[in-house]
Amino acid sequence: MQPVTPTHPETPRDSATVVLLRDTPAGLETLLQRRHAQMANMAGMYVFPGGKLDAADSEPASTALLDQGVDALHAGLGEPGTAAAIAAGLHVAALREALEECGLLLAEPAQPQARLDAPRARAMLREGQPFAQVLAQLGLRLATRQLAPWSRWITPLAPAMGTRRFDTRFFVAQAPEGQTALHDNEETTESLWLTPRTALEQYRDGRIELAPPQIMSLAQLARHATVRDVIAAARLQPPPTILPEAYDQDGVRTICYPGDPLHSVRERALPGPTRLSRQARHFLPEDGFEALFL
Repeated sequence: MQPVTPTHPETPRDSATVVLLRDTPAGLETLLQRRHAQMANMAGMYVFPGGKLDAADSEPASTALLDQGVDALHAGLGEPGTAAAIAAGLHVAALREALEECGLLLAEPAQPQARLDAPRARAMLREGQPFAQVLAQLGLRLATRQLAPWSRWITPLAPAMGTRRFDTRFFVAQAPEGQTALHDNEETTESLWLTPRTALEQYRDGRIELAPPQIMSLAQLARHATVRDVIAAARLQPPPTILPEAYDQDGVRTICYPGDPLHSVRERALPGPTRLSRQARHFLPEDGFEALFL
């Protein structure tokens, strides 16, 4: 195989994604949202809620509204080379995106008379009020203790989908009870709660479109039975960093992950297959669909 050589590699943008989970009679489910077909990046794909880090996310006005200190969040993220303010800001970004994109507010009262009102908070945000201002006016602080850092995905130097590169921290969290996830009809146009295996089966069958980070993340989630299991596993070790490396052979794109013989990092980062190959319209393991779960 020949490595794919980028022409003008872009510096990845810091971003955050929150993998929202719930327990149901059908098993563990996660929220996926379909990106608008007119979006410049990953149009029409089903993704976990998330977006890029805004400058305001790391400013004192935002970090003052956290339920734990900046140093604790920095330590939990497991990135000594990342500034503490950025580490805290990534937690803020994850929770802000959860509210913006699906209307879920992971927060708690900071004042005795305050109450969680996710629809109102989202409406204020959509009116253009800064996130920190919304929280302060509602007397709330962000519940970062409900987030567990899970993984860090860096877009390959030669992206397989889209043109932008992101340095995305994935967090896992239980969806707040009593709140309803709803897409915003701007960036996202559909919301689905699915078990991880069902989501992957729908991708295999051409019913939904997924990008490789979602494929591998769903395969990882499928190994757990409950939300508690996922969060406990996330807290057991520092989040792995995954920078996929792309190869082409006879026009077939293959994406390799740490631990694969072709990858520059020899230590495995994730369970399951260490590479996905483009087969028709899908990225799948070379050994077939079931290899995702082995």
